[in-house]
Amino acid sequence: MSKKKFSKLDDGNLNFFKTLLLSFVLIFTFSILPNSINFIKNSFKPNEVVFNSSKQNFDEILDKQKKNKTLNNSLKERFSWNIFEDIEVFGKNEEDKDPQRLSASTIEELFKDNGYNLEKVKETKLVNSGNQLTRLPKELKNIESPKKRKKLFIQIVLPLIIEENLKIRFDRKKLFEILNQNNTTERDKTWLNLKFKQYGIKNNDLSKLKIRMDEIPVSLAIAQAAKETGWGSSRFAQEGNALFGQWTWSGEGIKPLDVEKGEKHKVARFKILKASVRAYQRNLNTHSSYQEFRIERAIQRDNYGKLDSLKLVNFLEKYAETGKEYTEILKKIIKQNNLIDFDDVEILPTSLKMKNLI
Repeated sequence: MSKKKFSKLDDGNLNFFKTLLLSFVLIFTFSILPNSINFIKNSFKPNEVVFNSSKQNFDEILDKQKKNKTLNNSLKERFSWNIFEDIEVFGKNEEDKDPQRLSASTIEELFKDNGYNLEKVKETKLVNSGNQLTRLPKELKNIESPKKRKKLFIQIVLPLIIEENLKIRFDRKKLFEILNQNNTTERDKTWLNLKFKQYGIKNNDLSKLKIRMDEIPVSLAIAQAAKETGWGSSRFAQEGNALFGQWTWSGEGIKPLDVEKGEKHKVARFKILKASVRAYQRNLNTHSSYQEFRIERAIQRDNYGKLDSLKLVNFLEKYAETGKEYTEILKKIIKQNNLIDFDDVEILPTSLKMKNLI
């Protein structure tokens, strides 16, 4: 009997201890459960999609650098004299090996298609340099209407004259930028030496270069071309693209029919019309016979900024054997044909760079 009671007591104690142990286990488990959950979350996160932004950041930085570089180059081009380096005045030979000659009717049609007419030029004060021709049409001298012939002649020579003037203007701007600098770089000196040579100046005389490096008024150039070629009908203009009747004793030329015995001069021949314009400008800007012309031009430039062709023409008596009579004829041509209207015409800019320079 006593043995049976003892067994029941042992079973009761055992159940009590089991219950107590389970309670401790449950209490302990619930006490650490929150921390365990956080640990599991942090240690066993699901796979995340990670974007590698290193290339994106690099591209953004590179793009920013490119934009800054482009901006810096743009500023450099706008304010540095190096922007003039691609513009030559007498350096490059632009003469075509086989210049094309178009008929007068074809030229008129092309000008019409391009919207190129003198009234529009006078209104807008712009001319398209793309309307340049290399030779005069043979039919020009056969156009019966003087008004029509003059109009076509002016249309042909106008963009040639204005573009060559523009090149001189760019050179002149560059010259003054160099003069306004505190230090003259080696590149500046090289450029100046080239210009001294081109303008026939000895002893590196900068004051003389300033006087010689300037434009010829458009109205004066057109008038002289008209007088020397009979508005484009002369043999020299038709055969040799000679717009200004310049003489030569050594170069290739066309011998005048009425030359006196013993005279060996010829009228200079050119492969294209533009070369004739360039030689004419160089002639007026370098020859000793036109020193007074250049001095008067410099005075006008300093006092008024603009050039007066009707006054400048008085200093071209030595251009022709008829002297004073020659200058009076030029004045009449300028006035009768309203050529002054073309003095302030500019080249139609073909780029932002050119627009900023003009």
